[in-house]
Amino acid sequence: MPADLAVIGLGPYGLPLAQAAVAAGIPTIGYATGPEAGSLSPAELRRMHAAGFRPATDPAQLGRVRTAVICAPTPRGADGGVDLGQVEAAARTLAERLRPHTTVILESPVLPGTTEKFLRPLLEEGSGLRAGRDFHLAYSPSRVDPGNRDHTPAGTPKVIGGLTPACTESAAAFYGRLTDKVVRARGLREAEAVQVLETNYRHVNIALVNEMAVLCNELGVDLWDVIRCAETKPFGFQAFRPGPGVGGHGVPQDLTGHAGRTLRMVELAQQVNHRMPRYVVQRAATLLNEHGKSARGARVLLLGVTYKPDLADLQCTPAREIAVRLMELGASVSYHDPYVPSWSVLDRPVPRADSLYEAAADADLTILLQQHRTYDLQGLSVKAQLLLDTRGATPTGAAHRL
Repeated sequence: MPADLAVIGLGPYGLPLAQAAVAAGIPTIGYATGPEAGSLSPAELRRMHAAGFRPATDPAQLGRVRTAVICAPTPRGADGGVDLGQVEAAARTLAERLRPHTTVILESPVLPGTTEKFLRPLLEEGSGLRAGRDFHLAYSPSRVDPGNRDHTPAGTPKVIGGLTPACTESAAAFYGRLTDKVVRARGLREAEAVQVLETNYRHVNIALVNEMAVLCNELGVDLWDVIRCAETKPFGFQAFRPGPGVGGHGVPQDLTGHAGRTLRMVELAQQVNHRMPRYVVQRAATLLNEHGKSARGARVLLLGVTYKPDLADLQCTPAREIAVRLMELGASVSYHDPYVPSWSVLDRPVPRADSLYEAAADADLTILLQQHRTYDLQGLSVKAQLLLDTRGATPTGAAHRL
């Protein structure tokens, strides 16, 4: 066998899994399902290759591993539901090479029932094998938090649900090589529902604090002080912080069109979070007006355009809509981001500031969208003519906060 593990899909879910596997000494190959962009740095990728990770270009290699994990992206489709196109392509490619006794695990974010009702038939029809008898089939929600240095894969429990108890144990044996704790769900659907709950928990709580940000601004209340005080409660509260919008790869799932069900709270949370870029632009226009300037013709500098700090990932970043809306108001938009050498909006390149302080001093308004570690926010608050901080990262009183 060329490797113990094949990771199918080398995007935001697959690359971190492959990284954890080679770090644990598991010979790993990676098979791309499309033009995917992960969040690992070039240095991390070089270390993976040095540790034995090998990209596979020949799909025949997928049939010579003990474990195959499908990590294909599942973006939101045109109808608002989950697009399983890349999962289907990965399953068909694997099925043609699937051998008996292989353990197949799905980690892509999907709705309950997908592994059994969608993935299983593809694998069985393409291979002539039967899940639960000839090969093991399981689901495990991906718990990747890009850039998080505190919660490593080894210290993050993995939830596993199998088609049969034997499938669960086979998947548990694999993940037991990567993590200190394996949690067994009752079955496939329970494990899939864990992913739905975890993703929606984040979106709903972000929506709540985003609404609090709007309310507190209207009331003249310092929301950031409210959060500082509230998070001292040792029970019944977990601090979330507002921002210019929600980005990343974890698409909220309201089960629309799935068994005729809609999670109304998740649907409302999406509406709240989708309004935040528009609200940021409204706050920006108001600040400019208060300082005797119009949004039309104003020089606006966007600081940090990635969806998460210290990562070169633009997936669903709210910065894009904010830039578009500012341009529609007639503003002259530029940006600075140490992780993004070039950036285009509406098929037009956005000017990139070379010198952060000079650009902030020259701009009529600077909007902090992402607090990268490299930013000296104290110095920035001194240099900028007018600063809107959407992350609450600047010193108290140094900027206008969301």
